[in-house]
Amino acid sequence: MTPTATRNSTNSYLGPLLIVGMLFFIFGFVTWVNGVLITFFKQAFQLSTVGSNLVVSAFFISYTLMAIPSSWLLKKTGFKNGMSLGLIIMAIGTITFIPAAKAVSYPLFLVGLFLIGIGLTVLQTASNPYVTILGPRESAAQRISFMGVANKLAGIISQFIFGGLLLTGANVISAEESLNKVVTPYLILTGVLVVLAMLIRFSTLPEVSEEQDEDKTLVTKPLTTDSVWQHANLVLGVLAIFCYVGVEVISGDTIINYGVALGFSNDEAKYFTAYTLYGMLGGYILGIILIPRFLSQQKSLIIGTSLGLVLTVGALLTDGFTSVLCIALLGFAIAPIWPALWPLSLDRLGKFTKLGSALLIMGISGGALLPLLHGYLTDAVSPKLAYAMILPLLSYILYYAVAGSKKHTW
Repeated sequence: MTPTATRNSTNSYLGPLLIVGMLFFIFGFVTWVNGVLITFFKQAFQLSTVGSNLVVSAFFISYTLMAIPSSWLLKKTGFKNGMSLGLIIMAIGTITFIPAAKAVSYPLFLVGLFLIGIGLTVLQTASNPYVTILGPRESAAQRISFMGVANKLAGIISQFIFGGLLLTGANVISAEESLNKVVTPYLILTGVLVVLAMLIRFSTLPEVSEEQDEDKTLVTKPLTTDSVWQHANLVLGVLAIFCYVGVEVISGDTIINYGVALGFSNDEAKYFTAYTLYGMLGGYILGIILIPRFLSQQKSLIIGTSLGLVLTVGALLTDGFTSVLCIALLGFAIAPIWPALWPLSLDRLGKFTKLGSALLIMGISGGALLPLLHGYLTDAVSPKLAYAMILPLLSYILYYAVAGSKKHTW
């Protein structure tokens, strides 16, 4: 391919990528505020660690319940209309926070989080394969890394907005006064989601198909199989996604509570999740620079996972802010994992790409279940030793990077 042809090809999907980048910004803003909400609700409702971690469980369990229906929906609506619908569902979830605050009802907040998660499930089921298929397969991790930058920048912004708004003095005022703090920002967020849904609906965002994925696979052709379950790299990749999202949520969303447990004040700990996100942001930017020119997607997965194992051991063997910093730096270590897992798991799926994407989205339920285990270990053992559960999770991802991703059929 000539340099001119390459530039034209890049320009053809640059505009759509910028639009989808806005969606990933919304993903990050809405998702990463959960770290603040865990501590906020724990103090406002006087919850246990397990009880407060229901924030992420309610949010992420929707991925398991709705991933397959989302895949069916996208077949009916196409990617663009599906993205717009997902944003509307998210808006219904965010507006639910208003009556929940007025009623001082933690269960109603969880319902709102569940609805937000449903909307995100539709968006993720559409947007991740969209980004993968839209350009050349060998640079898919680079494009997803660009999306990750938008996601993590939004997450950092959400920490400063919601951390400063909800956690400053949150433990010295009444529950009613604390909960009223969510009303205005969630009204604004609802409006933003509705406007963005309309913009996506009437945009010129092009439709892509699974057949395009076959054309962009430069070296190997899609395998001829009768069932999606025959694709070993996908099945093993779903479990890898499950483990990865569990690690990501634990390292990002529990770190504020961890800091408070170590004796840091709310004002000191409220931005700890932002440190994890800074690490992820740095990792994504490095991935954009290095992949695929200097590092393959598989090699970056091996390096990131290995560094994550070292940092987890460091967190267990140190104390105070050093231990917190090791948890935060996990964000940098695991940044290459998500961008690499998608193209490796969807490789050679052909007509099963959308279904495979839905199964990978179901793997995001690791963010719902594994933090509950972490919360139980925090309450039953210790806040520090609870992080030991990250070791087997990263070890499995390392296995997938070395061997599992190479196994295409059973």
